[in-house]
Formats: sequence, structure tokens, C-alpha cells
Amino acid sequence: MVRIPRLAAAVAAASALTVLAAGPAVCAGDPTVTDPHVLAHFDFAAGQTPENIALEPDGSADLTLAFARQVARVDRHGGTRILATLPAVANPQTPVLGAAIVTGLARAEDGTLYVNYVTGTPETGVWRIAPDGSAPEQIAQLPADGLPNGLALDEDCGTLYTADSALGTVWRVPVDGGEPTAWATGAALEPTPQLPFGANGLKLHDGAVWVSNTAHGTLLRIPFEHEHEHGHGHGQEPGHGHDRTAGPVETRATGLTAIDDFAFTGHGDTVLAALNTVHELALVRADGSHKTVLTAKDGLENPTSVAVHAKNVYVNSAAFYVQPNPDPNLLLARISKNKD
Repeated sequence: MVRIPRLAAAVAAASALTVLAAGPAVCAGDPTVTDPHVLAHFDFAAGQTPENIALEPDGSADLTLAFARQVARVDRHGGTRILATLPAVANPQTPVLGAAIVTGLARAEDGTLYVNYVTGTPETGVWRIAPDGSAPEQIAQLPADGLPNGLALDEDCGTLYTADSALGTVWRVPVDGGEPTAWATGAALEPTPQLPFGANGLKLHDGAVWVSNTAHGTLLRIPFEHEHEHGHGHGQEPGHGHDRTAGPVETRATGLTAIDDFAFTGHGDTVLAALNTVHELALVRADGSHKTVLTAKDGLENPTSVAVHAKNVYVNSAAFYVQPNPDPNLLLARISKNKD
């Protein structure tokens, strides 16, 4: 049985931990987010709580439906179909949550999807979903006492990076499968006794791995460093070379109450971040200041992740502890041309 109330209690604790920092009400050059509307609704009772997003070239959205163990595709008109269901686990022991869930999602150029499956058993790890519709296949095993969450693919280097919310670790996983490596650790990535969700969302951007920490309400940047000089990685995506190590963790923003996943608005460092327990989407500027751009009045119910495609913003809402009528959904809005 899906134990969503346990998640609700854990995530709800975040609202008591941090206070949303007050940024300027208006800042010249800020992208604007307008015309929000719900594109698709999901079945809360069936565990269809949207967790993460990967976008298709045509603007369709691939979503993980966490407690249903499903990956679904929502087209631009709101039509939804299930792409894959991860196999049931007889006795899941998922840290904090108890139930087996799917979390982070990443897409390769050929349409292959990579998804984190978290069970508290040997099935915990990264799974591959081929575009031909064949059954999902586990390509890497991650620690059973971990909670791999956000996921990103560096296709040039054949590497996946995932943020472990329970173990406070960023794992590096070969895209062809094999032994994961603990790429980054430390106090900035760890959970707290009050809230057992540390490193959460993860993106590759401008020569670095960016990570949110839910318990601390922070947005972090971990630059790539090189053991040798033949790779640089100063573009929007990391550079070539397989020998990059993690540089010092930089805190880029604080006071982001219960931040979950996030997305960059363009080539600069401006971010849209899902603030789970306060039902908000925040615009986080490169200097760390931030403001609210969408709220519960726009349809957000425990937003979990964000994606940006052309002039569109996608926001998942999982509705983990919205009662009495939870409405897990996918919201679509417009974003102005980025000034950064």
C-alpha cells in the first residue's frame, strides 16, 4: 500500500525550517512567467504523483509518477499515455517513505530515458527505458539505504549524475552501466534530523553540477575540476573528458523554503525553483535573490520539478499533503524572452 501520508509528514516539516528570503519586488531583466493553466491531471489514489520532468523535442513532457512507479508522456494538448511501469518489489524498504518510487528522469538525444528507482532493495538504482517500448532495464545499482532523486545526463561523457537525498551524495554513474562513484559529498549536501531530504534536484549547467538541498533551503553549485588539462567544460554543458573531479561546493542561494527540483531559464544562472511545502514557483536570480512568480492560486499543489522549453514553463505538482481533494497535475505557463 502506498504510504503517501508518511511523505506528507516528512515534507511538511520543511516549512518550519527556512524563511523565504525577501528579494526586490521587481528587477530589470527578470523573465516574466504568465498565463499559467493546468495541462493534465493525475490520479492521486493510484499513486500518480508527478515527481520529475524530461522534455521531448516537440514540447511533450515525460514525467515520473512517483508512487505509481510509472513514466508517462503528456503531449502539448494534455493527452497522457504510460510509457513504462517499473517492476513491483515484494518488500520495499525505501528510506523515509517505505514504498517503492520513481524519482529523477533524464532523456538522451535518441529518446532513451533514464530513471531513478528507489526501493530500499537491490533494485534501487538507475534504470533505462529504451524508445522501442521494451521492458525497463536496471543499468546501475545504488545503495539500498539511499534515496537517489534528481538525475541529469552528460551525454558527451557518457555519464549520469544523481543527487542522493538520504545519503547527501552526488553519484556519478556510467551511462552504459557499471559501478557508481561517489562524486561529491559533504555537509552542504546532507539532510538534517528535522527533515530527511538533503540533496534533491540536480542539473548540469555551465561547467558545473547544480544541486538543491531541501532540508537547508539552498541552491548549490559544484564546479568541474580536471585531473589533467585536456578537458575544459566551460560551456553550457560540461566539456569532454572523463577525469573531472568535483570542486568546492558553492552556495548560490539560501532561504528557498523546501526547494525541490529547478530549471534554468536560459544561458545565464537565473533559475526557476519548485518550493514544495509553500506551493510556490520562485525565480532565483544569479545573485541569490529571489521572488515568487506562481502560487497555489495558479494551481500549484506541492510542486516538485520544473522544465523550460522555448517560451514554455512546465511545473509538476504532486499534491502530497493537500486535502481533502488533492490534484496532482502538470501546469504550463509562458515565460518571456530571457534577458540573461
